[in-house]
Formats: sequence, C-alpha cells, structure tokens
Amino acid sequence: MMISINPQNPQQRLIDQVVACLKNGGVIAYPTDTIYGVGCDIFNKKGIKKIHQLKQRDARKPFSFICADLSEISRYAQVSNMAFKVMKRHLPGPYTFVLDASREVPDLIATKQRTVGVRIPNNNIVLEIVRTLGKPIVTTSANVSGNETYQDPSFIFDDWGNVLDMVVDGGLLYGEPSTVISLRNDKIEVLRQGCGATDWIHQL
Repeated sequence: MMISINPQNPQQRLIDQVVACLKNGGVIAYPTDTIYGVGCDIFNKKGIKKIHQLKQRDARKPFSFICADLSEISRYAQVSNMAFKVMKRHLPGPYTFVLDASREVPDLIATKQRTVGVRIPNNNIVLEIVRTLGKPIVTTSANVSGNETYQDPSFIFDDWGNVLDMVVDGGLLYGEPSTVISLRNDKIEVLRQGCGATDWIHQL
C-alpha cells in the first residue's frame, strides 16, 4: 500500500493510518529530511529482523532510530549538558548523534558497546508519525546495503511493495544520508560526513 501525505501540512487522518500500521507490527518506508528511510517500532523484533533481511545487512549491525524531540532522546540515551546544547542547536536537522544508550533501549537497537544513533529529522511527516505513535521508529536508508538510495517513493513501492506494509509518499527526495556525529564522553567526533555541515564543530 502507498499513501501520499502533504509534506507541509500532514493530514492527521493519514498519519493515523500509518501509526495503526506500525502498531500492528508493520514495516514502512517514509521520507526524512535527507533520503527515504525504512523502519518500524523500535520494540518490534520481527520488524527489525525483516528490515535486516530486506537490506541484506549484517544482523549484528544495529539501526539508528528517530525520536520526536529532545526529551524523548533523553529517555533512550544518556545526554550530558554538552550533548544537549549541541543537539538543541542542530536538531531537527540532517544529523545522527551517537550517544550511550539508556536501559530503555532494546538490545536489537543498541551496539555491543551499548551506544545508539538518534535522529530528529526536519520533516513534518515523519515527526508527526513518531509523535502520534508515542515512541521512536527505526531509521535506515531505503536501499539494499551498498546500493544507491531511492529518490522516488514509487520506485520503492515497485521494488519492495510486496514486502513492506506501507510506503509513505512525501515527494521526491534528492538528499544524501545524514551526517553521523558521536557526542560520547563530551567529545565531538564525525563518524560519517553526509548531508549535515560540520564546520560548526571547529567554532565551539
């Protein structure tokens, strides 16, 4: 199933349909502020395993997840004063921040070192989905690992429509993956340069 949602003013009745799918254990494709992502409720073990299979990705490699706001991040990660200030300044935005996980995070999402990658994309559709769901969703690029990402949601539906429970059409996206930055131990380290600028780090 593919559902088109207005990127500027997401229709709540359509958001509710997406959330109902997620609550029923569904796996969806959805827009972010960078590229299309694939995800499910972070407590949905079957869904997470399904995404690993879909992406042909090592099951030992955990996924990041999307939170609705900084208070939700603080529930699932250990946020120092420095980390809070950095994230408050740059989120919502095209960044994935790596932090130490809290006890709330399921093992399938955390690394062996108990770290997590968290996002708050600057995209109204996915933020409304997460807010309405009331908990984070998995985020990983909508592609087979190592392959090009999809820019057009109709192509996602053509290739993965028989596997995904829903494709959320938020328009064409021509971005690149998020920039990944570690904020652990109050040290700022760029782990992957992506869509988000990093020149601000040298100004701190």
